[in-house]
Amino acid sequence: MSVHWPIIRRLALNPRRVLVVDDRRSYTGAELLVGAMHIASAIKPRSDTRGVGILLPSCGAFPMVALASWMLGRTVVPLNFLLKPEELQYVIDNAGIDTIVTAQAMLDHLGHAPRVRHMLRLDDVSFSGFPEPVVPACPADDELAVLLYTSGTSGKPKGVMLTHGNIAANIRQTLGVVPVQPDDVMLGVLPQFHSFGLTVLTLLPLTVGVKAVFTAKFVPARLVRLMREHQATFFVAIASMWGALLNTKDATPEDFASLRYAISGGEPLPDAVAARFKERFGIVISEGYGLTETAPVTNVCLSTDHRPHSVGRPVPWLEQRIVDPATGIPVETGHDGEVQMRGPNVTQGYFRLPAETAAAFTRDGFFRTGDIGRFDDEGFLYITGRLKEMLIIGGENVFPREIEEVLGQHPAVGACGVVGSPDPVRGEIPVAFVEVREGAAAQESELIAWCRGRLAGYKVPRDIRVVPELPKNPTGKVVRRELRKWL
Repeated sequence: MSVHWPIIRRLALNPRRVLVVDDRRSYTGAELLVGAMHIASAIKPRSDTRGVGILLPSCGAFPMVALASWMLGRTVVPLNFLLKPEELQYVIDNAGIDTIVTAQAMLDHLGHAPRVRHMLRLDDVSFSGFPEPVVPACPADDELAVLLYTSGTSGKPKGVMLTHGNIAANIRQTLGVVPVQPDDVMLGVLPQFHSFGLTVLTLLPLTVGVKAVFTAKFVPARLVRLMREHQATFFVAIASMWGALLNTKDATPEDFASLRYAISGGEPLPDAVAARFKERFGIVISEGYGLTETAPVTNVCLSTDHRPHSVGRPVPWLEQRIVDPATGIPVETGHDGEVQMRGPNVTQGYFRLPAETAAAFTRDGFFRTGDIGRFDDEGFLYITGRLKEMLIIGGENVFPREIEEVLGQHPAVGACGVVGSPDPVRGEIPVAFVEVREGAAAQESELIAWCRGRLAGYKVPRDIRVVPELPKNPTGKVVRRELRKWL
C-alpha cells in the first residue's frame, strides 16, 4: 500500500474539516489536497530525479510537499535544518536530490542557501485558482518513499531507506496499539524531519482524519497553552521535554486534563520526572520505543497496562528477540542481550551503503538494533543500554543508563550523561557530566556521595563534572559521543 493514497482519500472525504493547525494558520482537508496539487505542479518541471528535499520547520506545508512529491512518484528527503552547512550539503549530495522545497524565512534562518539545481520557495508558488490535474503515482510496497538521514558511525549521516510498505505498515501497527478516535487531537512538537514526527505526528493523523496541531519550536509555556486551547488528547515528547514542562510555573492539572495518551520516547524517562508529573498533574507518562530504521514505532507501554521502565510489548506483526551479542543465541527471559527485530516496518537498509546494510542484519533477516534490553515473563520489553556504549569495569558490564537514572533522581540534576574513560587497572571507569537545574546548585562530591548510596561500588563515577550545558541532538537527547571528546 502507498503512503499517499489513504491520505488523499481522507482529505477528499473531509474537505471542510480543519485537519492541520500550525503556528501561522489552519488547513482544511480541501486546502491540504489542493495545496499539494499546486506544489506538485511547481515541482514537476523542475525535478527529473526521484529525490525531493524538504527544508521546512514543522508546519502544515510540510505534509503538502511530501504528498505532492509522492503524487509525482518521487522520494521524500526531509532535511534537518539544525545541521551544520557542510553536514546539510553532504546529505543533499549523497541523496542525489535536484530540487529542494523551502521557504524564504527558512533560508534567512539558515543564513545560507544550500547548493542544489532547483530551489523552490513556497513563497513563489501560486495557490490561487485550480491546480494542474495530477494523476497520483501508484508505487509498489517496496518502492522507496522516504530517505531519513541519521548519524553514522563514521561521522557522516547515513540515509535510512523506508519504503511505502514500511511506513504504511507502521501506521497500521501503531493504530493496533493506540486506537485513535475521530475526535482525537494530536499535538506535535517533534520535528517532521524526525521519524516519529513524520510518521506518527504527521502521516498517521492525516491517514485517519484527526486534527494535528504542529508548533515549530519547543517552548514549554506555549505548548501548555496549545494543549489547553486545542484540548489535545495525544502528546508525544522526549524525556527532557517532559522535564521542562514540569518547570512551567503557571501550568495546572486542567491544562493536561484532556490527554488520553502521554508518551515519552527517544531516551529513558527518569523516575523523578514520571513521579513528579503524576503528582503535580495527575498524568501517567507511558514509554515507547522505536528507531528510524523501524519507521519508527516498535513498542508502546500505555498507562492502561503500565510497567515502570518498560517500553511495552511489540506492536502487531513485529517479531522481537533478545540475543547474546557475542553468539547470537537467544537468551532466557529476564536476561540482558541485544534487541533484534523483523517485520514489515523494518528498513530495507542504508542508502548506497551495502556493507553497512549487510552488517545491520542477521542471516535470518533480523535487524540488529544495537540496543540492550530484556523481556519479562509477560513479554514486556525493558531497554537497558546501548551495546556500543556498554562499559566494562573490572570485568563487569555496566550501562550508562543505570548510572544516569540514579543521578537524574538528584533534585539539582537537570540532565546528565555518562561515558567510560580508559583506566590501567579497571579497564574503564565511569565519568559523569551533569547539567544542573536552573536556580539549583550541586557539588561534585555531593553527587558522588549520592551515587555511592544507591549504586554498587564499581558503578559509582570516579569523576563527576558539572557543566553549563550538555551537548544534545535536535530532539534534546544528550549525545554521549560528544561527551567523550571532553575526557
